[in-house]
Amino acid sequence: MYFPDRRNKGYPAGYINVYFTDLGGAFSGKGWPEIVDLGVLEKYQRKGIGSKLMDVAEQIAGQYADTVWLGVGLHNGYGNAKRMYIKRGYIPDGTGAWYRGKPCEQYETEIANDDGLVLFLSKQLNQ
Repeated sequence: MYFPDRRNKGYPAGYINVYFTDLGGAFSGKGWPEIVDLGVLEKYQRKGIGSKLMDVAEQIAGQYADTVWLGVGLHNGYGNAKRMYIKRGYIPDGTGAWYRGKPCEQYETEIANDDGLVLFLSKQLNQ
């Protein structure tokens, strides 16, 4: 799904995906929908578009389950997203950081602070 900018002749200003297939991660096997790949073009950020996209994604996910989840990168490029998710009520799953599909062990040295290093969060819907 994408959010068109009406001032820009309907061109996309942002997008989001809701997955219903299990791709792995901290919540694998629970049957919960996953919010994946929220993006808002830089010139439209901090205007509420990300929140509107999340509203719709959560509404869609709520038709199929009472909980939705997502993974967010840990490097500073995800700072705005992390703040928004926390404000929206998402909480960490408790397994810590994951790297390329596996939980990171304490003192692990074979990881990089890239897009593969994530924290999984979930939110109870339809409360």
